[in-house]
Amino acid sequence: MALAAVIRSSRATTMMELEIELKKASDKLKSWDATSISLSAACDLFMRFVTRTSHLEHEKFDAAKSRLIERGEKFGEISLKARKTIAMLSQDFIYDGCTILVHGYSRVVLEVLKLAASNRKLFRVLCTEGRPDRTGLRMSNELAALGIPVKVLIDSAVAYSIDEVDMVFVGADGVVESGGIINMMGTYQIALVAHTMDKPVYVAAESHKFARLYPLDQKDMTPAHRPIDFGVPIPIGVEVETSARDYTPPQYLTLLLTDLGVLTPSVVSDELIQLYL
Repeated sequence: MALAAVIRSSRATTMMELEIELKKASDKLKSWDATSISLSAACDLFMRFVTRTSHLEHEKFDAAKSRLIERGEKFGEISLKARKTIAMLSQDFIYDGCTILVHGYSRVVLEVLKLAASNRKLFRVLCTEGRPDRTGLRMSNELAALGIPVKVLIDSAVAYSIDEVDMVFVGADGVVESGGIINMMGTYQIALVAHTMDKPVYVAAESHKFARLYPLDQKDMTPAHRPIDFGVPIPIGVEVETSARDYTPPQYLTLLLTDLGVLTPSVVSDELIQLYL
């Protein structure tokens, strides 16, 4: 919506000037958080969605600008509706009596569970808390406020508790070309445990988080760090791992629930090609 506002307020007089101005605005947005995969991917997809057809060059400038504004606002509307679309598609996977494991805080996963509760489905949630960010406590508070039975566990207790679990729901910072995801630290180990114990792992992610990235391993990503306060002094000379996210390969994921539909990890690359054409 911010980029659409840039088009609307632009004083450019040619398409080339307008596209340059839009690119600068996109780069400015990205620089606000250079480590955000979803922000970068959304800006790139906006640029492709809005400017991808060549016939705009043959229209009069005012008409072309109006068309760009229309497309920009449509992209914003699609993005805003994405979580509700995903929540509706996800309902077929949640059934009465099931126990769902969630990791940290995800707005789209919360939307999925909120809709299931409003549909009077009976389920309980195990919510991991990966101290020190308290996102698990935030998620559990919001679920409890909806009347959903919830239990908080430390993320190192996932293997201990996995027998109670019927399925795993996680969000994603980014969905990459391999069909894997980059998400909050700990997602990978949860997916490994779930895969070993034959528990389905569902990823709820908006299509504007689909990114043209292909990480080969955990270190093949733009670093994202967070300060960690253990509550006690760290001995001098002791190194602290501050990475905030990890990469989960596609073989440990069951399905991706997106506003484009329910996808297997193997078809993500095809969807990316369509999005970026």
